[in-house]
Amino acid sequence: MTNANKTFVKFTVYGKPLGKGRPRFRNAGKYIQSYSPKETVNYEVLVRTEYTAQCGAHRFPDNMTLGMLVTAVIPIPKSTSKRNKERMLEGTIRPGKKPDWDNVGKVICDALNGIAFRDDALIVDGRTIKRYGERPLVTVEIWEEAEHA
Repeated sequence: MTNANKTFVKFTVYGKPLGKGRPRFRNAGKYIQSYSPKETVNYEVLVRTEYTAQCGAHRFPDNMTLGMLVTAVIPIPKSTSKRNKERMLEGTIRPGKKPDWDNVGKVICDALNGIAFRDDALIVDGRTIKRYGERPLVTVEIWEEAEHA
């Protein structure tokens, strides 16, 4: 989408938000290999799939700096009282639990490398917000900041 001559895309990943998992290590002969946990790899595939389904083949130019807003909606625990549930939905109580905000942003950025943009190093303005909601999901907004000099 284009808004006031600036490109802007938005998409949603339905399901419980996931943070980037720590790398794992294994012996490979006389070498040690690092790899991403299977859960992280599967989530990155889901993010790419949703981006492609909702934004098509849109890719920001390789010389474009970008802004990104990631909003993670964390499910409300079933054991929550009615009063606290209301406070969670209005935003008075926020989720101070896993996944960590930076890991949520990282898994989204890594999944979109080479798909939405050349590299996540192009993101110069980024924010990740965690809040509670009835339906767990992640919304991602990416916009054009400016061209590199």
